[in-house]
Amino acid sequence: MAEEAAAGYLAGRVDALREHIVALITAAPGLPAELGRVRAQLEQEWQSRPPGTVLGLILGFIVLGFVVEAGYRYFIPKRNTQDGSVAERLRSIGWRLAVDLGGVAAFTLGSAAAFLAFDWPTRTRQAVIGFLAAFIVLRLVIVTSRALLSPRDARLRILPASDSEAAFWHLRIGLFTGWFALGWVIKDWLLLLGMEQASLRLVVYVLGLGLLAIAIEAFWRRSRLAAVYFVLLWVLWAMRAFGMLWLAVVIAALPVVMRLAQASVDHVLRPEGAAAAGPRSVLAAALGRALRALVIVGAAFLLVHAFGLDVDALAAGDSVWIRLVRGAVHALVIVLVADVVWMVTASLIDQKLAAANDPGHARLRTLLPIVRGTVAVVLIVMTILMALSAFGVQVGPLLASAGVIGIAIGFGAQTLVRDMFSKFFYLLDDAFRVGEYIQSGNYKGTVEHLGVRSVVLRHHRGPVYTIPYGQLGAVQNQSRDWVIDKLTIGLTFDSDLDKAKKLIKQIGKDLAKDPELAPNILEPLKMQGVEQFGDFAIQIRMKMMTKPGEQFVIRRRAYAMIKAAFDANGIRFAHPTVQVAGPAEAAAAAAAATQQALKASAP
Repeated sequence: MAEEAAAGYLAGRVDALREHIVALITAAPGLPAELGRVRAQLEQEWQSRPPGTVLGLILGFIVLGFVVEAGYRYFIPKRNTQDGSVAERLRSIGWRLAVDLGGVAAFTLGSAAAFLAFDWPTRTRQAVIGFLAAFIVLRLVIVTSRALLSPRDARLRILPASDSEAAFWHLRIGLFTGWFALGWVIKDWLLLLGMEQASLRLVVYVLGLGLLAIAIEAFWRRSRLAAVYFVLLWVLWAMRAFGMLWLAVVIAALPVVMRLAQASVDHVLRPEGAAAAGPRSVLAAALGRALRALVIVGAAFLLVHAFGLDVDALAAGDSVWIRLVRGAVHALVIVLVADVVWMVTASLIDQKLAAANDPGHARLRTLLPIVRGTVAVVLIVMTILMALSAFGVQVGPLLASAGVIGIAIGFGAQTLVRDMFSKFFYLLDDAFRVGEYIQSGNYKGTVEHLGVRSVVLRHHRGPVYTIPYGQLGAVQNQSRDWVIDKLTIGLTFDSDLDKAKKLIKQIGKDLAKDPELAPNILEPLKMQGVEQFGDFAIQIRMKMMTKPGEQFVIRRRAYAMIKAAFDANGIRFAHPTVQVAGPAEAAAAAAAATQQALKASAP
């Protein structure tokens, strides 16, 4: 049944197109005579009224409308606040749009409403109202274009474009709309004067060539292919293939409109001076995705109307094709809702990640990417299952089968399961985070990435370790809160320990005053006392508390300052020496034996 209905629809469209082309070809030779007849009717009408009465009325009421609009704008207060905030920019855009729409409303009251207040002949009334309505529509389109492009004020521009691009497209939109409105009025006026339908269509197609010329001129410098595309649209319109016409429009325009919708929202809601590639706000993500969803839904309804499909019949039908179409519509809605939820969630996580740059938010930088991946997987699975359910697929057996398969895989992937559970508990215990330096057994390094089943460590000398979570065991985290660094030096036995203690204390104060090192010193360097008496030195112990990873730089600076201070105050560092001592005779005998050995070895 569905195939027969589709074949009948196509056959009917082909027959209608053939009849339309035949009618146009037949009417073409009689077009001059038809135009002459319309001209004769106009001359006959002008005999009862002075020539130009209709044009005079149109101009007069247009002038009256502008006068009323000027009075309206005179009493509207000016807004000069420009603090640069997003809220103020939105208020300024809304205020200007409201003022412009109010101006169009005032123009309408001053022109069309004033004209309708009097009784006019039927033809005059219809002609003047047609021209005034076309002019009002043109004004509304110009107001909308001004709100989107704002060619004279880049701060209030919604669409991201340069000043030259905004002025270019604003002018072309006005020209296209003005020519379209003029052609529509001429068509209605000729119809009012009784022009035959086929001849009227020829005139309309000639006027359509003007729209084609404007479109080609607008896109010619940007894309030669666009010119061919607009010629194709004009041919489809002339052939009255409206379904294919709107399908071609949707295919070409839908991606562009979707991209511009999100880009416009990002452009308007971006704070002044913020980077264009910065994280997208939650409001921008939600509003942009909602606009894209509305555009897609609007395009779908446009195609349904263009192809003359019966929505009620589609909703009530029970054939295979009807069920597939209905399921596709439901699946599309599910995907759009999931897309909005994902973009809002991803934008919120990106914002948190962008704000978590300091070390105090290291846990957030570790957990948020995992949360994002988890949300993505959950959304994808839910969307697929709901879309399959919309198509009539029984999801219950699929879930049961997935459970059985999961059990089978679980027996063969116990190590993988152990790794994943170990990761969960490590993160739950906050054992380590991305960017921290940890050691586990023979492996140590900075945590670079937390994968699904393994952690990636970068050793301080460059090598990279990839360790499954199940093999980590006990973890030593060397990047948490603080580090106590202990220093040991050896002094000679005759050193003044009290002076050494005072010097070390002063060095600790000097380090704490250093603007480069002070933020990383939690407790200054101080001497703890004598650690032990060695064979050749007195070992003294010092300590200081620093931020993790910063003790190495501070330690090197402290050693250099201790060396300089001790040298200046006569405190000597101990080093091992060898001394030979004994009776004088033994020494003399040893020297004589040595002398004899040297003589004996001489040649």
